[in-house]
Amino acid sequence: MKFNRTVYQSFSLIGQFGINMLVPIFLCSFLGNFIDEKLGTNYIMIIMFFVGAVAGGYNVFRMSKRHLRKKDTNSQYMHGTGHNNLANKKKENEKDSTK
Repeated sequence: MKFNRTVYQSFSLIGQFGINMLVPIFLCSFLGNFIDEKLGTNYIMIIMFFVGAVAGGYNVFRMSKRHLRKKDTNSQYMHGTGHNNLANKKKENEKDSTK
């Protein structure tokens, strides 16, 4: 079987999305349940669940944004369309035109 790095990277990214979403939900839910037991209420756990869901969604958003930015930078580097590569091409063209 041939080793395909991108497939394993995709599986890793999906796993990280799941962990980044579930951990805040569980932590906030357990904290809300603990507070409910101490105060004798029964609604704080629901509020904390939604706080955890929003925090998890924000974590996934930040991680995906960072991943896409890194992927875009690598793509620019590989295809020669990055800012530095364009500046270097302009300098080369200027040198060629002066000769």
